[in-house]
Amino acid sequence: MTDPGLVFGALADDTRRTVFVRVAASGQATASELARDLPVTRQAVAKHLSLLASAGLVESERVGRETRFHARSEPLSEAIDWMAAVRRPAALGPARSQRP
Repeated sequence: MTDPGLVFGALADDTRRTVFVRVAASGQATASELARDLPVTRQAVAKHLSLLASAGLVESERVGRETRFHARSEPLSEAIDWMAAVRRPAALGPARSQRP
């Protein structure tokens, strides 16, 4: 299971969220392709992709001279499951689940 903190941290940045959404929407993309439509450099996009990869949100594949990235939904699903579990009063423990 992916640490939800890594997922939340990776998605805390506006530009990183935009990069992730664009990779997910396109199916796969290179840093250069993503940088064309963003107000940041290709190097900045590559750094954002690296942070997304460390959270498990994207994976890369070498295709010839290019590195192509594609989104992974599993870490998002695990983070959503974690939030749903925390939302249930029983998940907070007996002291917190009872209201005064």
